[in-house]
Amino acid sequence: MQVESTTTATPSSPAQSSPEAAADQLEQEVARRRTFAIISHPDAGKTTLTEKLLMYGGAIHLAGAVKARRAQRHVTSDWMELERKRGISVTSSVMQFEYAGCKVNLLDTPGHQDFSEDTYRTLVAADSAVMLLDNRKGVEERTRQLFEVCKRRRVPIFTFVNKCDRAGEKPLKLLSDVESDLGIACYPVTWPIVGENGFIGVYDRMHGAVELFERAQDHGASRARARAIHLKDPELRNLLEATVYDRLVSEIELLDAASHAFDLDAVLRGDLSPMYFGSALTNFGVEAFFHDFLEFAPAPRPRESTAGLISPTDPSFTGFVFKIQANMDPKHRDRIAFVRICSGRFDAGMRVMHVRTASQIRLSSPQQFLARDRTAVEEAWPGDVIGIMDRGTLRIGDSLSTAGPLEFSDIPRFPPEHFARIIPSDPLKRKQLDTGLRELTEEGAAQVFYADTAAGPTPIVGAIGMLQFDVMQYRLDHEYGAPCRFEPLSYQHPRWVTGPKAAVELEARKSGHLRLYDTKGNPVLLFDSERSMRWAEERDSGLKFHEVAP
Repeated sequence: MQVESTTTATPSSPAQSSPEAAADQLEQEVARRRTFAIISHPDAGKTTLTEKLLMYGGAIHLAGAVKARRAQRHVTSDWMELERKRGISVTSSVMQFEYAGCKVNLLDTPGHQDFSEDTYRTLVAADSAVMLLDNRKGVEERTRQLFEVCKRRRVPIFTFVNKCDRAGEKPLKLLSDVESDLGIACYPVTWPIVGENGFIGVYDRMHGAVELFERAQDHGASRARARAIHLKDPELRNLLEATVYDRLVSEIELLDAASHAFDLDAVLRGDLSPMYFGSALTNFGVEAFFHDFLEFAPAPRPRESTAGLISPTDPSFTGFVFKIQANMDPKHRDRIAFVRICSGRFDAGMRVMHVRTASQIRLSSPQQFLARDRTAVEEAWPGDVIGIMDRGTLRIGDSLSTAGPLEFSDIPRFPPEHFARIIPSDPLKRKQLDTGLRELTEEGAAQVFYADTAAGPTPIVGAIGMLQFDVMQYRLDHEYGAPCRFEPLSYQHPRWVTGPKAAVELEARKSGHLRLYDTKGNPVLLFDSERSMRWAEERDSGLKFHEVAP
């Protein structure tokens, strides 16, 4: 593997420090970690906001533009060539950097709903979430779905209303809509100031200060310049138009009288969402939001496991795999397992229990990421995400531990909703095709099944969304040299089946059914309608039907 840069600091070995000193260091490192994901509806500006957080954090010097056709720079988080061509995010990225004394782990998720599985698994690895809204559209369906995932896990949610540089809904209506639609109380920390020429600044309710921004000519590629002035400073009247000033004062008085009070405990419980207004494109309001977020967002917290709550300050190392990515470096055909550390200190080369197989494995060549760029690391701490070189041993959901056989829960699984038969363009490339199908499905992006045909087992791909077929076809061609086409099937309702073999055979012969086998040989029935699926489930055939593999 090509490692692009390496750390120069050599950490002290745990054996060289006292237990008390090691415990103090662990506690300090946990306290400064912030691990979060950004959730939004497509086109709300998530990738742009990600870029700007990286810029303000000093991880990059200039922000790229997704839609700049001739730009030589590209958004950092979109590392796959297909993403850059289409201007969308279809994979999860991990970006780690230092800012204001904090170690930030930003988990960028796919914006497209067809990749919801990847997003849900990434949210399991996050300690908090930033909910990004378009100021013209407010709460949209995709946002609502992801919010519910966070709410079930009681993940603290911070709201950033984006695109305030464009005309949109009134801020008070957006505030009301979020509270009524999502059922969460909001505390507006910043409030937009709009003049005759559009969005000109924000009022920070925490500090009583107005930030007035200067419009730059570089289209948001560098930090926004701002002037801070107290709301009660007489000079502010001269800086703002009279109608703008009067409206701002009136709205702030209304917020102070009618909105919820700020309560950090309620934020950490997921009952109150701090709300910010800004423009990721122009950088207005981004820095104030990021500074507050790092102050208010939680450090890593205890996690549920089969052995009870695991505290991040427990000295034993534990973690779980939430993502696997093949071919991040196409030249070396690598396979990276992304591990969220839950407790203890990680040291490069340490041996841990692979709980699923009850075997000991060595975690070698650990790396941290800024999207596609990698840095070799010697140590990592709870809240960090590390990439482990893997040769096919690890699976999504696997737990790793030096504390014995414990497993972390909440890694979601979903049944496919769309199916397509794979037609290889070159039958002589069948070996490359099989390798690509195996490795790509191990990433969790789609599932492969096989149908019995006269020509032998024929691969059938099942996916959550149709766009996954396009991505898989692209990657099979460009990464594995196995060009093919996908032929959609009319079946949409899969059920894994357990029971007497004769009963399975009888059910499979019924009209409207298609029998497949998953990669482990388990029978799966596809139904052409929900009605036929329900009818099969409700009959007393001696079979049990399962939404996901039992």
